[in-house]
Amino acid sequence: MTQLITTELVELDQNLGNSPETVIRHLASKVAATGRASEVEGLFADAFAREQKTATGIPGGIAIPHCRSAAVIEPTLAMARLDPKVDFGAKDGPADLVFFIAAPDGADQAHLKLLSKLARSLIKKDFTAALRNASSREEIVELVDGALADKPAAHAAAPAGVAAGAAGAPAGSTSAGPVSASSAAGDSASSRPKRLVAVTACPTGIAHTYMAADSLVAAAQEAGVDLQVETQGSSGAKPLDPAVIAAADAVIFAVDVDVRGKERFAGKPVINAPVKRGIDEPAKMVQEALAAADNPHARRVPHFGAEEQAEHEADEKGEHIGQKLKRALLTGVSYMIPFVAGGGLLIALGFLLGGYDITEVADTVVVENNFGNLPEGGLTTYLGAVLFKIGALSMGFLVPALAGYIAYAIADRPGIAPGFVAGAVSGFMGAGFLGGIVGGLLAGYMAHLIGTWQVPRWLRGLMPVVIIPLLASIFASGLMFLVLGGPIAGLTLALNGWLSGMTGASAVVLGIILGLMMCFDLGGPVNKVAYAFAVAGLSAGSADNQAPWQIMATVMAAGMVPPLAMALATVLDKKLFSLAERENGKAAWLLGASFISEGAIPFAAADPLRVIPASMVGGALTGALCMAFNVTSQAPHGGLFVFFAIGNLLMFVISIIAGTIVSALAVVALKRWAAPKSAATVETVPATV
Repeated sequence: MTQLITTELVELDQNLGNSPETVIRHLASKVAATGRASEVEGLFADAFAREQKTATGIPGGIAIPHCRSAAVIEPTLAMARLDPKVDFGAKDGPADLVFFIAAPDGADQAHLKLLSKLARSLIKKDFTAALRNASSREEIVELVDGALADKPAAHAAAPAGVAAGAAGAPAGSTSAGPVSASSAAGDSASSRPKRLVAVTACPTGIAHTYMAADSLVAAAQEAGVDLQVETQGSSGAKPLDPAVIAAADAVIFAVDVDVRGKERFAGKPVINAPVKRGIDEPAKMVQEALAAADNPHARRVPHFGAEEQAEHEADEKGEHIGQKLKRALLTGVSYMIPFVAGGGLLIALGFLLGGYDITEVADTVVVENNFGNLPEGGLTTYLGAVLFKIGALSMGFLVPALAGYIAYAIADRPGIAPGFVAGAVSGFMGAGFLGGIVGGLLAGYMAHLIGTWQVPRWLRGLMPVVIIPLLASIFASGLMFLVLGGPIAGLTLALNGWLSGMTGASAVVLGIILGLMMCFDLGGPVNKVAYAFAVAGLSAGSADNQAPWQIMATVMAAGMVPPLAMALATVLDKKLFSLAERENGKAAWLLGASFISEGAIPFAAADPLRVIPASMVGGALTGALCMAFNVTSQAPHGGLFVFFAIGNLLMFVISIIAGTIVSALAVVALKRWAAPKSAATVETVPATV
């Protein structure tokens, strides 16, 4: 196995800048310079994107930026001892020890276990003290190699309470062992010590997952509590023994992703928190779990294991009902888009091959004809009919998928079936995407409510697969049939009629509004509302009703303007932009052409008061031009790469070019007029392709 760290990957007492961005970029450069990564920018972008999700600073002056990246050739550790320290987001202050963990996308389990083991070693004070006292790079490498080679049985860094395949921990590891009743914290009313179980998980699954596990076990040992942890990380996981879970008084979920097999913990008092809190405040989490174990009113894991992790965390942060609804709606839209994207492109290809008249004969052609019996019009008509029909059937899932995954966002898996059924009823009633939204919300909240019922143990197994789908489907779909479907269908019909009748000035005004929304927050909530509005109406488009297709083209074209404009601006006047921004500008050409509005975020983050208004001006112009010249798109995404799905392609391109030029000139003018910061001092967030 290749050595994970070498002297070339170590920096001692170096000034690597004053931000995590500069430190990570420097260490990524070291990894690439040793031939362990194919490119610096790709590795840096992946690592910094991970850093932005959750800060990697941990107590003790340590930071562990890490990522999996396609740019990494072999698993690698790079280390820097910083002078001065840099703030990586730890509560106790900046870090002077930084370990950069870079793993390939397809890293093997042996390497991932070693990387995870190093992360666990960093919470040991004797190890970090030795790193700080080391006088040479060779000594650092020796210390790290020693930590990686250490046997679990002889090392305190692999607590027995961690049940997982991490860092060489034995597959059947046992708990730290029970303690006497007198020493168990908060156990005055029990004849045995409190028993806790925990699950830790993070998106990458290399460092935080295992460090949180060890920190929780250590805190539990100090409190005299029996705790076992299941680490759901990249190096594999062994589920906790069902008997251990059954005997537990409470459960801790220190996770940034969904817990796999959450239903195993049904009925247990639960403490939810991000995985980083398991590292920063393990003692507090243990005490909170002990308090929950003694509190009959404490939050519990639902009996069907369906209360979404995000909702737990949102409740603890005081998320209000509007934010919960927004999260559910955006979840539904995100799962709906693949049906619309595939269906829209297939329909466009069908029209390309068979013409718009294919809608009239597609059903007959696909049933009665084949390659040996081609219809009138030949092979292109036959293939056009097949593609159109596949696309139309895919688009038929738009409303059920929207409703089903809105319900899923609220009630997890038990909400999917009633949500899909309510969406199908909405489609049958003609209620469209508005009915799908209402049906999904009704199904989700009813499924969630039923899941909180206290039921006998013998009935629990039937709850998620029979009882909840049955009752929630009856409730949501019944309301849609009996009460809500008709009025919503009338509203949908009126909305479609209004859109179809928009011409001239009213259409241009709508284009301006959509253009402004698409460029306001570059992938944020306002942008998503405009995009969701366009995508949700796409299925209503037809050769006789092209208004929904016009709205889709307007939204897509306007969303392409900000990154393209920033790319052009960096060419028009390079000295106004930092080196990093100019590099981001090169990537923004492709991002903009692909309709990825987020390509402009690095520029907006560094200079929002000039970049966002300039982008909105160009986006509004593009939106107005698209609506004025009846540009259409049957594809919800893809930008210039779905040219075959664009109607009036020439004006589509001209509209984008016009908006791009206006925005680029505006941002250059604003930067000159407003005396921008020196390019050397501008800090930006890198764009990724």
